[in-house]
Amino acid sequence: MKTRPGPPVIPSERGGCPFDPPAEYSRLRAEEPVSPVTFQVAPKDTSGWLVTRHDLVRQILADDRFSHRNELLAHVVAPPFPMTEYAPQPSPPGSFAKMDAPEHTKYRRLLAGHFTLRRIQGYEPRLTRIVDEALEEMAAKGSPADLVSDFAEKVSLRSVCSLMDVSPELMDGIQEHFGALMTLTYTLEEFIHHVESMDALIRPMVRERMAERGKDFFGRLAATGELAEDELVNLAVLTLGGSLDTTPNMLALSTFALLEHPDQLALLRARPELYEAGAVDELLRYLTISQMGSSRCALEDVEIGGTTIRAGQTVVLSLPAANRDPEVFDDPDRLDVTRVPRKHLALGFGAHQCLGQHLARASMRIGLRSLFERFPALRLATPAEEVPLRDRAVHYGVDQLLVAWD
Repeated sequence: MKTRPGPPVIPSERGGCPFDPPAEYSRLRAEEPVSPVTFQVAPKDTSGWLVTRHDLVRQILADDRFSHRNELLAHVVAPPFPMTEYAPQPSPPGSFAKMDAPEHTKYRRLLAGHFTLRRIQGYEPRLTRIVDEALEEMAAKGSPADLVSDFAEKVSLRSVCSLMDVSPELMDGIQEHFGALMTLTYTLEEFIHHVESMDALIRPMVRERMAERGKDFFGRLAATGELAEDELVNLAVLTLGGSLDTTPNMLALSTFALLEHPDQLALLRARPELYEAGAVDELLRYLTISQMGSSRCALEDVEIGGTTIRAGQTVVLSLPAANRDPEVFDDPDRLDVTRVPRKHLALGFGAHQCLGQHLARASMRIGLRSLFERFPALRLATPAEEVPLRDRAVHYGVDQLLVAWD
């Protein structure tokens, strides 16, 4: 079966700047912040809404009258094979990202203690060593290097191995299969292959940890006695796989953005305390890699911004558009590392806000600062317009970023 690209349900054509979302968002946000969209779902098209204004996006993210359940929303980021061959199903037990309370609450509660700010702060010395080791290996390999594979992905993979007590071999396999599913270019057969392969990799590890119930990450989860084997397997797929897609994309894309904004990079070199003050969150806001946004299904009729969302209708919440809203952020299309963008939505809002947000911020802060300190003459090794972009993926970024140094 051949792969076919699904029709976009939201604006997808970017302009000349690789860091700006589609220009159409600006018009929609100003003129029609709740605008109609159509989803191509067999056997017929179904209508929904695209929300682009910051206050409305934030309102919906915090409203429990909108559901995040998988069986209601699988058509939003449609698989690239015909929908007639794929019937949306409820999320399997443990895969809590596409669940509502109380199921979502149960799994998030079990995980939350492992990702608190205090726990991540205690982990930072180890994270710093991981970053430094990767940079030394990149230096030894020599210039030029691919910042994606030689640094960003390496740091993320090793960090997950260290924090969640799993082997590099296991993570290599998960990275291959989970990463393939994030590209939105797979066939139905490939989809089944990647899902089954991840299960085959993770299930033996889970059975071992459930038997031992040790003090490692998954051993402690097993020791709660609240999780069956399938639940812990699916929980592991989500926590291990999810961390290998977002953080590497943000590290590499942030490096690209700073190299293309030398005035902002100069500020960070002169005032490295800005990383802690707000520069990391400004990069999260400015880049907002969740290009598909977030989505919810109305459980009852709800009025949003003067528009009635009918029960059963889907709303796509454009996080990139919301994070460029001039009503919230002054001069929003400008990267400003001195800004403290407290209201940005790059990590979500409400019950589904990113569980690993403290780890993500720490990885960016330590990774970017160490990178530019280790290589003060870092530069792009190819013209910016030749950098390959991940514009057909769940999360925006770069597929490769060749960099050089003296």
